[in-house]
Amino acid sequence: MSPVTFSILALVSVAVGGLLIGGIRIRKIGLGSAGVLFVGIVAGHFISGSEQYTIEPEVAHFAKEFGLVLFVFTIGLQLGPGIVQLWREQGLLLNGMAFAVVLLGVLLVLFFQSALDLPPLAAGGLMTGATTNTPSLGAAQQAAATVAPDSPDLGMLASAYAVAYPGGILGIIASMLILKSLFKIDLDEEVKNANSQSDQATEPIIRRAIEVDNEHLKDHAFGNIPGVEETGVRISRIKLAGEESVAVATDGTVLHPGDVIQVVGTEEGLNRFEPLIGRPSALDLMKMTGNASFRRIVVTEADAINQPLRYFSIDHLYNATITRIVRSGIEMPARGSTRLHYGDIVHVVGDDAALEQVTSLFGNSVKRLNETQFAPVFLGIAVGVILGMIPLPIPGVPFPVKLGLAGGPLIAAILFSLLGKLGKFVWHIPYSANLALRELGIILFLASAGITAGKTFFAVALTSQGVIWMAAGLMVTMVPLLVVGLVGRGLFKVNFLTLCGVMAGSMTDPPALAFASSLRESSATATGYAAVYPLTMVMRIVAAQTVIYLLM
Repeated sequence: MSPVTFSILALVSVAVGGLLIGGIRIRKIGLGSAGVLFVGIVAGHFISGSEQYTIEPEVAHFAKEFGLVLFVFTIGLQLGPGIVQLWREQGLLLNGMAFAVVLLGVLLVLFFQSALDLPPLAAGGLMTGATTNTPSLGAAQQAAATVAPDSPDLGMLASAYAVAYPGGILGIIASMLILKSLFKIDLDEEVKNANSQSDQATEPIIRRAIEVDNEHLKDHAFGNIPGVEETGVRISRIKLAGEESVAVATDGTVLHPGDVIQVVGTEEGLNRFEPLIGRPSALDLMKMTGNASFRRIVVTEADAINQPLRYFSIDHLYNATITRIVRSGIEMPARGSTRLHYGDIVHVVGDDAALEQVTSLFGNSVKRLNETQFAPVFLGIAVGVILGMIPLPIPGVPFPVKLGLAGGPLIAAILFSLLGKLGKFVWHIPYSANLALRELGIILFLASAGITAGKTFFAVALTSQGVIWMAAGLMVTMVPLLVVGLVGRGLFKVNFLTLCGVMAGSMTDPPALAFASSLRESSATATGYAAVYPLTMVMRIVAAQTVIYLLM
């Protein structure tokens, strides 16, 4: 059997075994995808002792890095808009918590190095492994090679990292479970709270019939009424005074006293708008006859993405009106300044001919919506990889910092998700496909990382020195997380699912994120992770270099 064939067989076997173990739940809690790592460590130990079967290093390295890229890119692509909203609401708090975790970890490493008389390189490797941050290990190795290029102990960095790494993952998971127990967390309640916080950001859209009785509005078009754009109120139907039928109404519809119009908007917007034109009417224009029809249209046409509604002049060109927009299940007012996203559902009122024209304008291709366009995905990954290679100079740090294959694709995905499209390239992956690619990525990463770590893990971990390193590493992992978690939940009342995401993000740890995400289905965990990841990655790299320079 060739090394490449055996490498592939080993990876998939570890994945199967790890997922089976991860699927075992005790009190509704299991390791999830993180189980793959620990099966990989055991497998790596036995494979390293075999002369007949070997893992091809290039295959394992590619699977690990490409899996990580897939994982972080799909997270960023799905959660980009939500991350921006979270930054606006809690960005300072969450990133402040992540900063505190990093700082406490550095102080603990310096304390243990002094108290236990650890070799400087062991202390550096301990910190990078306990915080499960591979790019920081690379930064520490680079710094050590610069300070002491001829030192025979340079390999101690990687050894200490490998010993502390599994304990780092277990420590993060254990910290989450300890906080869950201390605060008696009801996970279902946390999901409801996370959803309600998201819903509070957008008021529900309702419709209301209003009779025009303001004489000053005589012969004025609806769109010229002061405050219409600010309130987000849209008109959809009108019953002229003395008429029995209903007609389509747009911004260009001229109002007269006695007319009854149907308007759509938030309750706050309607309450502000109603006194300007008249009083409530008991008529239900939805049940009256006329030429006004209604249709939900999905935005799948690339040329329509990122364009404001007023750009299309639907009321003037087609005598139709968009009354509301549904995005990711949330209804939004259809303001003229609102820009359309791929997959938005617009509610359109018009006659049958107008609805057909508007449908053609926006695409309405459900088939296209459910397809994964891989060209934009691979382009985005390529940009992310290049972005991760760009050196970022930081004052006081002798070496430029790089975001690497974990940070670059994540930042690129967030930016592309906000951009939406570039020419005919649309950055959209159906939810089910996104989850599949994400899970595939983390499984490849964990299987490869586990097999690689297993080669040296037991050889070091079973020595007295290794046990000390493991214990110190576990403290470096758990103490900062528990301290910050207690403050975040106890003082600032951070949602537990978001808190778990921040804990995993402050350690830049995909396995911990996979575990936290398996607790309950909610985007709050991954959003919290991605919200603090970019800053944390930079801080981890800087911290690793700083510790090496201080100690050596």
